[in-house]
Amino acid sequence: MRIICDFDGTITPQDTTDRVLEALADPAWRELEAQWVAAEITASDCMRQQIALIRGDQGELDVVLDGAALDPGFRDFVVWADRHDLPVAVVSDGVDYFISRILARHGLGHLPVVANRLAGRPGAWRLEQPWSRAGCAAGSGVCKCEVAGPWTGDRPTTIYVGDGRSDFCVSGRADLLFAKGPLADYAEARGQAFVPFETFHDVTSALALLTGELPAGLDRAASL
Repeated sequence: MRIICDFDGTITPQDTTDRVLEALADPAWRELEAQWVAAEITASDCMRQQIALIRGDQGELDVVLDGAALDPGFRDFVVWADRHDLPVAVVSDGVDYFISRILARHGLGHLPVVANRLAGRPGAWRLEQPWSRAGCAAGSGVCKCEVAGPWTGDRPTTIYVGDGRSDFCVSGRADLLFAKGPLADYAEARGQAFVPFETFHDVTSALALLTGELPAGLDRAASL
């Protein structure tokens, strides 16, 4: 069994990239955001262009990142998962450096992270997207379905925890879905079973009921 978690809005209350853009980027980033919301550009194009607008030196960037908070239950959740030999991975359409620095600051630097790659240098940043896929339904720089691997045949039971639009496609393939925000609305509209949550304390509590019962207990969990 494996647990895959989104980052922005899931592990962190605020979108980390938006936090950096608000603090350090040319205001034109908001115009790009509006174009993405209006489906005039893809999420992948939007992110690449926005990252190129970030100004300031490395120290300024790190100060912004070091002010980011985690979900109040996430560290306890990771400790619980480690104790039960349940691997946790972070798969995000955010930025790898942003995510890794925040996790490391909270003592969680050991978690594997798959995300868009920050390249370049201060004042001339660029975004590389090695996890993109042509035809990705989400239009994201990280195709979460591709990263998660095959969804048929011999594969581990997958628990997915997320909140946003980049999670829509992959969420439909999870064996057990924890959702909030737009992802919860999306799952409900599709008639897909999911466990609602507010913090990772809720996720830990729900999974604790299943300890020693998975995968047979998955249907029971979806009705919580």
